Amino acid sequence: MKTCTKIFLASVAVAFLAVKWNAPIFHAESLRGARVLVTGASTGIGEQMAYHYAHFGAQIIITARRGNVLQQVAEKCLSLGAQKAYYIAADMASESDPDRVVEFALDKLGGLDYLVLNHIGPSPFSMWDGDVEHTKWLMKANFFSYIQMAWKALPSLEQSQGSLVIVSSLLGKMPSPFVAPYTSTKFALNGFFGALQHELAMKNSNVSISICTLGLIDTESAMEKVRGVTSVPAYPATDAAKNIIITGATRQSELFYPWFTQFLILIKDWFPSTTSYIIQNSYNYNP
Repeated sequence: MKTCTKIFLASVAVAFLAVKWNAPIFHAESLRGARVLVTGASTGIGEQMAYHYAHFGAQIIITARRGNVLQQVAEKCLSLGAQKAYYIAADMASESDPDRVVEFALDKLGGLDYLVLNHIGPSPFSMWDGDVEHTKWLMKANFFSYIQMAWKALPSLEQSQGSLVIVSSLLGKMPSPFVAPYTSTKFALNGFFGALQHELAMKNSNVSISICTLGLIDTESAMEKVRGVTSVPAYPATDAAKNIIITGATRQSELFYPWFTQFLILIKDWFPSTTSYIIQNSYNYNP
């Protein structure tokens, strides 16, 4: 048994090093002047992505629900080196706002090189209480708006040989308690855009799709929900944001951040009972 374990661990290490060794090289200058739309950019990972793109000299459109906060982020982007920085307040659960945001970006920038879809609607961190209406609403915000914006932007991304970047979650591949509505939206994202990756490749499309699977990130909203409930470590939003940007810029199909999230998914498939036990016992919950 010990020999098998050693062989397994060695194989994992070799696979990880092989992936790192063959990863495309990121050239920061490739983002200078790039036309970028980032959603969910008033706080958290989206805000950090806006700052990184600004540092690289991109032209940026940011959107979220709160216009006053977006204005502050846009002003900081300009101070960090963004060639242009515009903002537009929008509600992604509405029927019209997703299209309106893409139209605004195309008008202001004359096209898009990167569409980075990162926004999420608020959802409680609790046992599901049967609220079907909230789940329907969350699917509009977290899923349907993504495919609506992607379709609207695809013609421009085709012209620019651009990239579509989807920010997903480990919870879209590995269900956990207290997030049933949220995890359902992330599973939907992974399924839809995974299929779209194949379809674009089969059509010899110029557009790349990067699906980013993130573990727990230390955003303010995430930390408020899990504080005192779980001891799972959180990773820095600014580092996650930079990894997402590099993944899109190098046209990689997937990102797993932190790196071990990919192996957690494999372990779930290999040892489902053990994984379920670990997940259920990693939370402080008393019925």
